[in-house]
This record gives sequence, C-alpha cells and structure tokens, in this order.
Amino acid sequence: MTIHKEGYTTIALSILFIFIINAFVDYKYADITWLKWLIYLFSLFLLITVLQFFRNPSRTFTSGENLVICPADGKVVVIEETEEGEYFKDKRLQVSIFMSPVNVHINRNPISGIVKFFKYHPGKYLAAWNPKSSTENERTTVVVEHKNGTPVLFRQIAGALARRIVWYVKEGDNVTQNKEFGFIKFGSRVDIFLPLGTKVNLELDQVVKGGITVLAELS
Repeated sequence: MTIHKEGYTTIALSILFIFIINAFVDYKYADITWLKWLIYLFSLFLLITVLQFFRNPSRTFTSGENLVICPADGKVVVIEETEEGEYFKDKRLQVSIFMSPVNVHINRNPISGIVKFFKYHPGKYLAAWNPKSSTENERTTVVVEHKNGTPVLFRQIAGALARRIVWYVKEGDNVTQNKEFGFIKFGSRVDIFLPLGTKVNLELDQVVKGGITVLAELS
C-alpha cells in the first residue's frame, strides 16, 4: 500500500499541526501528565485517520471489454431509472456509490473509451446521500463513449465534508478502464448513468470496491 499523491500536502500540514500542538503542551503543561497523554492519543488518532484516508492499496483489477467496473469504493445507495438532465436529457439507469470518510477515495474509469464531454460545476456541500446533491453540490460530469458507441456518464459529487474534487481528464482524452480519473477528499459520492435495459450486477446496500467489483454489462 502507498499514499496517494493528493494526500502529500494534507499529511505534511497535519504533521506540522501535530508537532506544534505537542510542543506547546509539553512546554506549557509539562506537569499535567493526563493532558499530555490525551494530546498524544489525539495526535496519533489524527495521523492514522489522515493516512488511511489517502491510502492507495495494491489491487488486482477486474477488466472486460463490455464490463462496467465500479469507479469507487463504497456502498450502493441508488439503483433506479431517472431523468438525466445535463447531457442525455432523457431517462437513464442511475447507480450511485456513497463513499464514507473511511473508504479509499480514488476514482477510476469504469470503461475504456473517448471522453466526449466534461464539465465542472461549483456548488453546495449538501450531505452526499441527499438526492439534491446530484444537481446542487460541487461536482464534475464525465461522459465516456465506449468503442461500441455506448456513452456512459459518471459524476463526482462532493459531500458535506468533501471540499475539493480533483480530476485528471478532459474532452478528447482516450481513457483506459480502471485508470484514475479523479479523487474526492473527505466523503462523497459517484453517480453512474447507463442506458435503460443495461444489466446491473449490484444490489442496494452492497459494498463495492473501485476497479474490482463489476457494476454492469454493456450489450
């Protein structure tokens, strides 16, 4: 397991904060043993929390020409037909994966193909499970066209804790299944929009892993 590049600055700042607060407590409250140990334990907890959030575990990825692979770790919170109003402007099959702060937050391309559309939207920071988060929160929208001509839309959505969405793709890019397309910091959600009738291999509340769990099969 390694640490993702998006975590370098946050980890460095966290270590600096821990050093300062521990040095202050050691200097100001040297005789209060219980307080020093409380701060030590808090510092350890903070460091472990930040490190685990930015972890990048080694994985053996699942791949397949007609497979749609889960783009993120988390839990399936939505499987339903819905109106997609930004790009398709018609009914699509939506699958949503909620990422808690303890999940790996790397986002991976669910299919290989050409990026036909990309847009970043600034917005609010409603809880990621709130239905309005799909249209009101800070988010990105990516549409990748499979070589068989099927377009798949996936959307990064910031949550109540997430304050930064990172993306690595742009229109015209030729992307590869399971390669990173982005990262969301501290709790979030990814929506995937598929053609109606697509065979979905997931169930509600199922725990999935990005790059490993098969989400659907394209016809």
